[in-house]
Amino acid sequence: MIHIVGGGLAGCEAAWQAASRGVPVTIHEMRPVTPTPVHKTDRLAELVCSNSLRSDKPDNAVGLLKQEMRLLGSLVLRAADETRVPAGAALAVDRLKFSESITRAIERHPLIDVVREEITAVPQPADDRSPVILATGPLTAPALSEAIAQLVGQAHLYFYDAVSPIVLAESIDRAKVFKASRWGRSLRGDNPGDRAGAEEGDYLNCPFDAGQYARFYDGLVHAEAAHVHDFDREHFFEGCLPIEVMAHRGVDTLRFGPMKPVGLVDPATGRYPYAVVQLRQDTLAGDHYSLVGFQTQLKWGEQARVFQMIPGLEHAEFVRFGMIHRNTYINAPAVLRETWQTRRDGRLFFAGQISGVEGYVESAASGLLAGLNAAALARGETPGVPPRTTAMGALSYYVSHADEATYQPTNITFGIMQPPDVPAGARRRGDKMARKLAMAERACVDVQQWARGGRP
Repeated sequence: MIHIVGGGLAGCEAAWQAASRGVPVTIHEMRPVTPTPVHKTDRLAELVCSNSLRSDKPDNAVGLLKQEMRLLGSLVLRAADETRVPAGAALAVDRLKFSESITRAIERHPLIDVVREEITAVPQPADDRSPVILATGPLTAPALSEAIAQLVGQAHLYFYDAVSPIVLAESIDRAKVFKASRWGRSLRGDNPGDRAGAEEGDYLNCPFDAGQYARFYDGLVHAEAAHVHDFDREHFFEGCLPIEVMAHRGVDTLRFGPMKPVGLVDPATGRYPYAVVQLRQDTLAGDHYSLVGFQTQLKWGEQARVFQMIPGLEHAEFVRFGMIHRNTYINAPAVLRETWQTRRDGRLFFAGQISGVEGYVESAASGLLAGLNAAALARGETPGVPPRTTAMGALSYYVSHADEATYQPTNITFGIMQPPDVPAGARRRGDKMARKLAMAERACVDVQQWARGGRP
């Protein structure tokens, strides 16, 4: 029997992998008995920060990671593919339908039990064949968080994370926005002509001229932020900075970041806007849209005032305001082996964001491997991970071997993967796309060979 603490992406993926291999699993999920500051439902695998799982193309590292997970029978990717909404070359989902799909699959599996209770201490494995996976996520409850801190022998590292606002679709002024994907890029091809209805894309775009941007920027940098209570310092993860924090770095920071206009031609002018805010569909029904890259810690009243300065959102109705919360994670290279087992006790695993990865897909991938390896222990087999030529293997290696002194949660990148053997002439030509595609092709072959028990 495997015990998994936490019913998020990692916990559900781990349970599915283990149960699919004939090992009974119990998931301990504290919601709704104990709520969190940001979750809204009692469903498993509820997405909080965004409905996007980022790129789904093989020339992007996270797209490759998804493909490897599909090849290994990922529940999270199956649910995401079933509930996807238009998002260009990205994989975005209807949050509610996504979590409902995973909850249904988990609760119907004959070898998985879900117990709704708060775990306040780190469970002790009963024996060598009864492993425990801690997949409590970034919002681990205080009592268990303290117990984990004592277990790993050091204070937790942490960073603040922020959530983007969502607006009601019918409150968007469609006369002021235009529909397009950046560079016309979609999963059907990189060319607008590759798509049916090429004149349209998957995002609503709110275009700014220079004057509108100046007024918006001034309103944003002078808006009042919510107080980050209970914590004595702010430590934001660089990959998920609040929009107002980025704005304070310089007047053009947003125009080269989440508000960059390149690749988006405004049909009203035939040119790129001065700046743009993209809105991504958040539900299959298309009744909700989220502001892309607009995670924030502004007070709710200030959010309404400032974000209604965005062209097309002057009368926007907010389904959800942005908010800030603390993400908790362990110093993974000091605590974990490549197999996601702890160095101290091989019967205890970490998975998900608390294990020191960043991103929905990376969290689910860590759960997938933790579930496979916990199942291996339960069956008296030896745990293992794919080779570093794969995205999953490279992520496992990096998390367990990075510099302990400077560690921050990491996303998957091609830079941490073992590079392919490319002739010197090809390297000089700098064909980055061909190189990435070659790495992706090799990775998919290697992960399947690994899954069959062979060595690439």
